[in-house]
Amino acid sequence: MKFKKEIIMGSGKTAFFLSLILFFSFNFLLSGSDHFVLAAANQPIIQKVPFTSQAPLFEWSDERQEDGCEEASALMVMAWVKGEGSAEAKIWRERILTLTDWEQEKYGENRDVSLFHVLVWVFGDYFEHGNVAIKSVKSADEILAELEKGHLVLLPMNGQALENPYFTPPGPERHMILVKGYDPASDEFITNDPGTRRGEDYRYPAAIIFTAIRPYITGYHAPFPGGEKEMIVIGK
Repeated sequence: MKFKKEIIMGSGKTAFFLSLILFFSFNFLLSGSDHFVLAAANQPIIQKVPFTSQAPLFEWSDERQEDGCEEASALMVMAWVKGEGSAEAKIWRERILTLTDWEQEKYGENRDVSLFHVLVWVFGDYFEHGNVAIKSVKSADEILAELEKGHLVLLPMNGQALENPYFTPPGPERHMILVKGYDPASDEFITNDPGTRRGEDYRYPAAIIFTAIRPYITGYHAPFPGGEKEMIVIGK
């Protein structure tokens, strides 16, 4: 991945260099510690990951929850990392709002959080979880390869291209989903999509998932930066 200076947000030179150190440190952590969890031939691969929507109590008028797909996705990942089970909606709501408010207070923004800032702010700073990396995505097979290693994947998406009938039309232009499995019989990825209360184990065709991947930068409806497709890969 080419480093994009324009997506750095923080307080001065200290935050800039900390972001650089964290970015390059995290990207090497997964490379030497992969543990393959290969499914039997033609059998689905799926991880048990607790689910929440980004508005657990359907408070979509709250802008923090309306724009909370990144926080909800990361929180589901960390529940998996910690071996936690399902939780009540009010607990998920508290976790999402606590994380969102923390981002706003420390970094001055919590909307449309970029892949890079999910890596550095959320996983690195907030959770202090280092077994995570940003990787390029040149095909759907690269996502599948990470799932076969027992990893989870977060993807920045053009939500409108996902064609999810449960989204409020036309769907979000900037959205993040958690990919936790794959079904070879139907060529579908199995996700926890926080954009709908029906998002647990939600299936998308692999071709649609790959096409819809579209990185975005931190801020409110900021211009799309272009460049290659990317994912966050997380291990325990």
